[in-house]
Amino acid sequence: MDPVTLDQVRLNFNPTGIAIINVAIGLMMLGVALDLKLEDFKRIITNPKAPLIGLFAQFLLLPAFTFLLVLIIKPYPSIALGMMLVAACPGGNLSNIVVYLSQGNTAVSISMTAISTVAAIVMTPLNISFWGGMTPATSAIMKQVSLNPADVFVTVFLILGIPLIVGMTLGHYFPGLAEKVRKPFKLFSLVFFIIIVCGALAANWQNFLTYIGLVVFAVLIHNALALNIGYWSARIVGLPEKDCRAVCIEVGIQNSALGLVLVFNFFDGLGGMAILVAWWGIWHIIAGLTAAFIFTRIKKNKNEEALG
Repeated sequence: MDPVTLDQVRLNFNPTGIAIINVAIGLMMLGVALDLKLEDFKRIITNPKAPLIGLFAQFLLLPAFTFLLVLIIKPYPSIALGMMLVAACPGGNLSNIVVYLSQGNTAVSISMTAISTVAAIVMTPLNISFWGGMTPATSAIMKQVSLNPADVFVTVFLILGIPLIVGMTLGHYFPGLAEKVRKPFKLFSLVFFIIIVCGALAANWQNFLTYIGLVVFAVLIHNALALNIGYWSARIVGLPEKDCRAVCIEVGIQNSALGLVLVFNFFDGLGGMAILVAWWGIWHIIAGLTAAFIFTRIKKNKNEEALG
């Protein structure tokens, strides 16, 4: 297939649909923020090693290794830029649940979610701008859309920062109300987002079927790389196994929902980027649950050996 053909594909999504996606992500972030407390940030000060290693892997190692992966597998330009965009996003909303299922350290996971969300307001625009400009092909796309890191900063702050502040403020000053609405609100926001994504897929189903084969391999390799970067960066510095699992999942499950928002807001729904980010959003859940299953089997086998 001619790469120009793929890069000229624009997914069918109108401004109203984009605005609804923005609202959906904001609501999901608000639901996450209701679970966060100031203690989650204080924990990083008192016991910073695991969260800091995770953030280093998340925002420095993963984007750098993604760039190297792009140079090796040489995907189409829009797919390459989509990979860089995903690598620039913070951890995903489901990471805390998957860490729990992995029998990892959920406190580390929650701390990383909290601090990575704040860090993403600055680091996501910087990583997209820096790594996206490092190859001629992806740099050409960046120039076509005249991507301004300041504009990305504002968008990320509106989608992540404001809901984070509102959610934590409600949780702090109105703990009773926050406790009552926490679970139903998170469920509502998740269902709302799933409906929006299904609607987007339905509107672009033929494009998705036509081009999905081009991104499956790239997402598979990229996601495996992310999971391994998280796990082994924690393992190398001597973190406990539970912390390693938490960092692994936090780095391997990216906020692809934010990625989709950025693709539609700044890249006009560019086909290769949008399809890659959308498939990542599906695949990282499968990969995360698979990693959780492997981790729990490893622990079960060790326990059986100890008893046997």
